[in-house]
Amino acid sequence: MRRKFPLTGSRVLVVAPQPFYEDRGTPIAVCQVLQALSQLSYDVDLLTYPVGRMLEIPRVRYFRAANPFRVRRVPVGLSLAKLLLDASLVTELARRLSSDDGYSCIHAVEEAAFPAVVLGRRFGIPVIYDMQSSLPEQLARHLAFRNPLAQKILRRLEKWLLRRADSVVSSSGLAARVRALSPSTNLREWRYAGALPSVPAEQAETLRAELGIPAERPVVLYCGTFEPYQGLPELLAAIPLVKAEVPEVTFVLVGANESGGTSVSRAHASLVREGTLRVVKRQPRERIPSFLALADVLVSARAYGDNLPLKIFDYLAAGKPIVATDIPAHRAVLSEDRAVLTGLWSPDLARGIVRLLRDRELAARLAAAGRKYAEEKLGWFSFVRSVGELYQELNGRNGRSDDSAA
Repeated sequence: MRRKFPLTGSRVLVVAPQPFYEDRGTPIAVCQVLQALSQLSYDVDLLTYPVGRMLEIPRVRYFRAANPFRVRRVPVGLSLAKLLLDASLVTELARRLSSDDGYSCIHAVEEAAFPAVVLGRRFGIPVIYDMQSSLPEQLARHLAFRNPLAQKILRRLEKWLLRRADSVVSSSGLAARVRALSPSTNLREWRYAGALPSVPAEQAETLRAELGIPAERPVVLYCGTFEPYQGLPELLAAIPLVKAEVPEVTFVLVGANESGGTSVSRAHASLVREGTLRVVKRQPRERIPSFLALADVLVSARAYGDNLPLKIFDYLAAGKPIVATDIPAHRAVLSEDRAVLTGLWSPDLARGIVRLLRDRELAARLAAAGRKYAEEKLGWFSFVRSVGELYQELNGRNGRSDDSAA
């Protein structure tokens, strides 16, 4: 049975162990949560890394962990920089909870939920665990954590956390895992908003000219990080297969860091030279709508991972046909009515892409269905309502009226 806390504070503490703000998965998700809480009239303190740029969000105050090792960049996934900053974040978390700010709850993202649960119990503050990914699955690709014993320990830690958090809100695709590990957990599943604005046709044509892509060439676009789990090796291997069927096609991969973009361009130099492949560095989020509008087909070749890639919400909202690998994470919101779902290997991806490039009627039907789904299920107000319901439910279980939110 879960402990009942006397909620006397009016301010929410969001703990995000990421560089904030950066245009990549979890920081984008955290930004949406902060904006929703602000719109719901919650006062919020954000405790995060000392890396990233400031975003002005009403009612949100920033607190950044110390940076004694002068870390300047935090890559995606486990790294020494992340471990160092996590240790600093825990120290600052204890300091914030010892302050006189009177927090009503701690909203802890990913691994920050472990110290948040321990300290929350000590200070009598309930904890929402924002589960963006599964810890054992995330670490399974690292040599030190892929052996059976390490995975067993990680699963036990994950189960411990799920049982002790007062509420769990998981990324789409993770709910089944949570239920299997801890059936009694108070669980909700995020459906993030595909909130990117529409783009005039002229703006997409201007971008096409900037990239040097002739008007008659169809564009297949991937947008996201270049991490291994995204399936880019298979997507790159599919390019010659697609080109053999649709010679005029151009692939645009958006989201490369400097080293990743250089390595992809070098490894596929012939495709770059002939204009079949464009590799574009990571773009500010406000530019992404132009890239999506440019595309004839959008691709998510993700190879593994139970959590749904955030790009899928934007893909659906863009109203463009989608090719995605047929994995449980994609199935969280995609179906054959809204996308072409394929196998994980390059021939499968190639067949799906060629199918949409050739069958314009199918492409238009899937694009329209995806856009309709986004408008009905993934709108901004739907997301704000889900955040409000999460907090009202937590307040209700802990005997607090929700007067702090309008």
